[in-house]
Amino acid sequence: MTAPNENLYSLFESRFPADRSRPFLEIPGGKTWSYADLKAESGRIANRLRALGVTPGERVAVQVEKSPEALFLYLACLRAGAIYLPLNTAYKAGEIGYFLGDSEPRVFVCDPAAEAEARDLAEKSGVAHVETLGADGTGSLTEGAAAEGSDCETAPAKADDIAAILYTSGTTGRSKGAMLSHGNLASNALVLHEAWGFEPSDVLLHALPIYHTHGLFVATNTVLLNGTAMIFLAKFDPRQVMDLLPRATVFMGVPTLYVRLLEQEDFGAETCRAMRLFVAGSAPLLPQTFEEFSARTGHTVLERYGMTEAGMITSNPLRGERIAGKVGPPLPGVQARVADENGNILKTGEVGILEIKGPNVFKGYWRMPEKTAEEFRPDGFFITGDMAVIDEDGYVAIVGRSKDLVISGGFNVYPKEVELAIDALPGVLESAVIGLAHKDFGEGVTAVVKVEAGAALDEAGIIAAIKDELAMFKVPKRVFFIDELPRNAMGKVQKNALRERYAGTYDSSGGR
Repeated sequence: MTAPNENLYSLFESRFPADRSRPFLEIPGGKTWSYADLKAESGRIANRLRALGVTPGERVAVQVEKSPEALFLYLACLRAGAIYLPLNTAYKAGEIGYFLGDSEPRVFVCDPAAEAEARDLAEKSGVAHVETLGADGTGSLTEGAAAEGSDCETAPAKADDIAAILYTSGTTGRSKGAMLSHGNLASNALVLHEAWGFEPSDVLLHALPIYHTHGLFVATNTVLLNGTAMIFLAKFDPRQVMDLLPRATVFMGVPTLYVRLLEQEDFGAETCRAMRLFVAGSAPLLPQTFEEFSARTGHTVLERYGMTEAGMITSNPLRGERIAGKVGPPLPGVQARVADENGNILKTGEVGILEIKGPNVFKGYWRMPEKTAEEFRPDGFFITGDMAVIDEDGYVAIVGRSKDLVISGGFNVYPKEVELAIDALPGVLESAVIGLAHKDFGEGVTAVVKVEAGAALDEAGIIAAIKDELAMFKVPKRVFFIDELPRNAMGKVQKNALRERYAGTYDSSGGR
């Protein structure tokens, strides 16, 4: 008896509508792609990748703007058995160079405008092929795919085979590639599809990027499992979203998007009359945003919690109480507990480090076996690094992060990487980077800097100097200067003291 193909694409295809002419993806005011189109276009791109020598298990790195073709490329990688490696479009050359050198992809797909730089980086990293794909769907990738046939056999895969690698910043400044298997992604998508009650009539309004977990593996994968349609926006625009919400039933966003919608004076219940579900995640949703959204629209936002290494971990219930400031109980099949730094399990109501276990938890960090081993307990629980408390009803509240991670606008920022960039500037003696409460972004990246006597440095100069080295979401929104950084008896910088000192920085204006 032939073993079933556990390739994630095979699962998706088993859920496609019987009538493949039904819509899958619509560009507002533009073209609509059917499920038949999805299969044909992803098949052509998969055949193009194979023509470039991509074999199962090889990596395809992708840094392109959001487009339907970019989504078909993701599906094509699954069908070819390749490992999909999406990269944030904000990453600069130095960051991209590291990712290419570390992952050693067979193909790097980039924006046409970045082709010259990409070829230089690819040559230095030994990448065999550079292909281009623009926001309008044009480029050498789709040109080459157009010459290929659409018939494509999906590569056989086992559940433990790696489907994607997503890089997450490291506390030492070195990014780690989280390896997510076909089984990891399938289990999480199936659980979310059930937990959030997807229906045959659902239409998702998609306004998120597709280079990280939220927009790709949460939003897109659940739609594919549902065999229904989504309205695909190149980027979030509050007025456009308001115009389209009456045609949708599901919306997923980071807290910043909900803040932007609430800034529109005419946003309210009438705009949301057709909606079934609003989901928020990737950063904490402030209780005041939660309450104001409910009062204005009559809808209670469903907040959930996840991370790159595990997809979604907890979720407030679809039917049941959704509590502001809490991210709900663990999803079905996921175990969660709170422990101290030594792994001792804490009691209900005690604050500690959240540890998790389940079929959604990743297989480890790419080429970092020692780091992987450090992050898992002997009984298989993954140490998230997030400080949490679990109440008597099983609801989880995230109260902080043990590794000083800053989440700004839904993106992870590790202070050490930003500190290294600032410390390298002439005249800087040392720096400390912290996250401070920010109305729009959840947390605003903030730098506190000690400079040499007489150094001609100011806030604007430091920000300008590191803008070319770091993605914009990592660049501090404010820079403060200090005579001495506060330290404890062991000489460690007391970041809690800095957070207390500069608390309220973004209260009045919302920051920059």
